[in-house]
Amino acid sequence: MIETARLILRPWREDDKHAFDAIINTPAMMKHFGGVAPREKIDGLIDRQMEKQAADGHCMWAVETKADGQLAGICGLRLGGHPDTPVDGMYELGWRIAEKHWGQGIAREAAEASRDWGWANTPAETIAAWTNPDNAPSWGLMIRIGMTRRPELDFRHPLYLDNDDVIGDMIVYAIDRPAGARR
Repeated sequence: MIETARLILRPWREDDKHAFDAIINTPAMMKHFGGVAPREKIDGLIDRQMEKQAADGHCMWAVETKADGQLAGICGLRLGGHPDTPVDGMYELGWRIAEKHWGQGIAREAAEASRDWGWANTPAETIAAWTNPDNAPSWGLMIRIGMTRRPELDFRHPLYLDNDDVIGDMIVYAIDRPAGARR
């Protein structure tokens, strides 16, 4: 679907679920998402992406490496945000790249490709991303791909209302459509 120098971003398949759980559902990967989760929760994330792909024509896609065809993570755009938050109705750029690929620019390559796909294929005037304040690698990437901190959009994540503030508090970065970006 989207091809970069090293990656293919594509719709999810049912047979991706086991591999995704193996690379994503680790203590380090899930540190900012409330900890290691039951397999059903990870499978549900993929099910929701497949539903978004069918409904909207895009989602947070499977990221695989061209070199070996292995699943490296998830990255893409989804429309919606979270109801009753300042990001409701916004296009969200999100990613989770497996630990073995950290520090190699894979997340940046996938995020920039997804952002650019969004400008070319959606009516989005703004694309946003969010994370908790302790996730410096994530918000650092937001800055590196041209996003700016937007504190007026910060919110409490509805999935973590009862968890501690470190996980549930979301800081938001966003980027506006560049002048001349085709729609």
